[in-house]
Amino acid sequence: MSTQDPVRFTVRELLLTAGIALLAGGSVSDASAAEVNLDPAARDYKLPDQIPWSKPSASGTQSANLVGNPSKPGFYIQMLKRPPNNWSGPHKHDHDRFIVVLEGAMWAGTGDDFDKEKTVGLPKGSFMTDFAGKIHYDGSKAEGLTIMISGVVPPKAA
Repeated sequence: MSTQDPVRFTVRELLLTAGIALLAGGSVSDASAAEVNLDPAARDYKLPDQIPWSKPSASGTQSANLVGNPSKPGFYIQMLKRPPNNWSGPHKHDHDRFIVVLEGAMWAGTGDDFDKEKTVGLPKGSFMTDFAGKIHYDGSKAEGLTIMISGVVPPKAA
């Protein structure tokens, strides 16, 4: 067992829990957030219309950092929205990433050669791990997608 395995397990369990909670969705019919005040030292939350989405990029994607920042060392949770027919080229990351599909379908491929026909469709509720240093690409087809990504960015080498 490597020294990263406990982190992978902890992050995976946290992501699965958060993803399942988000996927549960539904409506709130009892007390609403406007009627009850929670102790902000005990709990913090954001309703869907309070998620801090970025402005759409030139390609139409949007992201929202929920916890931490994927461009800085440490743990993060980020959401990503892709409009229909939006793809990344082959790329890799320096850390493992854990992904839950929240809406639509994510189409995932591996390797240096980009080919939409050699992708696997991951519907809403699916979970995927991107392993550090491994080349992959992904995107959306006609329905677009929303995913939640989490990971631990390693500290920069001294």
